[in-house]
Amino acid sequence: MTATIPRAPFLDAEAIREAARSRRMRSLSPEAAVWLAVVARIRHEHTDYDALMDDGYDRDAARFFVADDINAVLDAWGARRHVDPADVADEAEAAAEDADEDGEDTQEADRGA
Repeated sequence: MTATIPRAPFLDAEAIREAARSRRMRSLSPEAAVWLAVVARIRHEHTDYDALMDDGYDRDAARFFVADDINAVLDAWGARRHVDPADVADEAEAAAEDADEDGEDTQEADRGA
């Protein structure tokens, strides 16, 4: 994980590790699980994504609007990879997001961190 986001704050890194180890991520490679957990953590904790969803935006629109904010956090954390605003409906990411839409996995890890 430190290769993916070397400058992530400790509390975020711990929550990401926990989410990447969740049952729903077991079918993915460790790299894919970490990446999806990173993006979900940033989306929910460091952007207005949840507020946009509460305001009635659909998932793809809300993701599009926060993509630049996600990339800014990824830059601050030293990531070399970014999310592509044009590809907000990535199937693997959508599957992982569906798993934590109801507050499971990443948000539970966030509260425990």
